[in-house]
Amino acid sequence: MASPTLLTPTSKLKSLPPIKSTKSTTTTTTTIPQPRRRQFLSFVAAAAVATLSSPAWLFPLTPAAFAASDEEYVKETEEIINKVRTTINMDRNDPNVASAVAELRETSNSWVAKYRREKTLLSRVSFRDIYSAINAVSGHYVSFGPTAPLPAKRKARILEEVETAEKALLRGR
Repeated sequence: MASPTLLTPTSKLKSLPPIKSTKSTTTTTTTIPQPRRRQFLSFVAAAAVATLSSPAWLFPLTPAAFAASDEEYVKETEEIINKVRTTINMDRNDPNVASAVAELRETSNSWVAKYRREKTLLSRVSFRDIYSAINAVSGHYVSFGPTAPLPAKRKARILEEVETAEKALLRGR
């Protein structure tokens, strides 16, 4: 026996009444004129031609810009070398050692932040050695405090790295 809700091939479908909305809404649409595709493509093509034909795109930095940044790097690296030497050679009973360590830490943090992202400097011997020396000095003072003396082996390694970095700076490396 067939149930009254079961659809069979012989049953006739009844149409449903339309759904009536209780709210009356009126929508108005405003159209914003859109630029044509052809205009857009011509603009993009003109911009690409202007960019690629410019000699500034081929050579974004002039040699003078390299020289200025190189001179600045050498000057600031020499300052870091002097501060590292004077700070680690200070007597631990010196009353100025804490302020010297704080000044070295501030200077070294700004030096590292400035030059760490320079791709041209990352391969330099001077950068590598100074970065290693700064890391060793900062790590020691962060771990043991500003008045803790450096162990003899660590101090000798740091001074050696500073010396090789200074020689490399003089050679332009």
